[in-house]
Amino acid sequence: MTTKQIDYCIELAHTLNFSRAADTMFVSQPTFSYQIRLLEEEIGFTIFERSGKGAALTPAGAQFVTFLTGMREDLKRAIEQGQNFSAKYQDSISISLMVRQAVYFLPEAMRLFSETNPEVQIQPVFQYENGVESFLRNEVDILFALKEQTRQIPGIAVHDLFVSRVYLIAQRDDPLAAKNRISEEDLYGRTLMVGGGSPQALKAVQHRLIASGRIGYFNSPDHDTTLTNVAAGRGICLAPGFLNDHSGQFAWIPFDCKESFSCVLCTHRDDHRPSLKVFLATLQKLYADAVAFPM
Repeated sequence: MTTKQIDYCIELAHTLNFSRAADTMFVSQPTFSYQIRLLEEEIGFTIFERSGKGAALTPAGAQFVTFLTGMREDLKRAIEQGQNFSAKYQDSISISLMVRQAVYFLPEAMRLFSETNPEVQIQPVFQYENGVESFLRNEVDILFALKEQTRQIPGIAVHDLFVSRVYLIAQRDDPLAAKNRISEEDLYGRTLMVGGGSPQALKAVQHRLIASGRIGYFNSPDHDTTLTNVAAGRGICLAPGFLNDHSGQFAWIPFDCKESFSCVLCTHRDDHRPSLKVFLATLQKLYADAVAFPM
């Protein structure tokens, strides 16, 4: 299977017309049809049913084209990244994090690092759920994690980054938004969004509040859904400060509790590149200097 055949197949799936698809790909119709037939012979099943009116995807063909489209996009991105890398960089450091705002000072760290190490590319990789697995497969060089998550990960070095607190998220016109600090009593009679892959420390706070019997709750599958529900006035929620994008859309008010989140960066123990050490130190210094920054 060639990339040309993949492109031809995807285009024919869009047009369902051999002549129009061939014109779009700038080849003759016989050449186009021949390449589609070769592809079908290679994979062993019919992708398109031919008729005098054109072509129609078979059920197996529809599924196959969906897979091809995703694969082609992945290949395109890989080629573009390779072109960018080969044109400018000699080395690359990738960092996995679940959302962009988790490491708020990452863009600034990348800028400062590039001033002294212009030949090294810093590549953010956003993996909401599978970051640890990707790190263990050596697909990324740095993993942002909570310290509690690192205890069972073998062969790593753990670098402290910052401690994040628990915050209440509410609409900006909510009466709670006027407070400097939120207590448990402030939440009585309100509906709290819970769940959504909350870290253990946050789950402990949620369970304690619900056990009071004076706070309602609503299960929400993930953080984005929770924020949508908060924006819709369906309730309020608690969240780690490192999820705050500082956009000003919501009020983030410190919640009075003992729980917090130790945020760390993990690297592979056998990765001793000087550039990696410099980048880690750059990030750590930015957070150390931001004493008053809400996290």
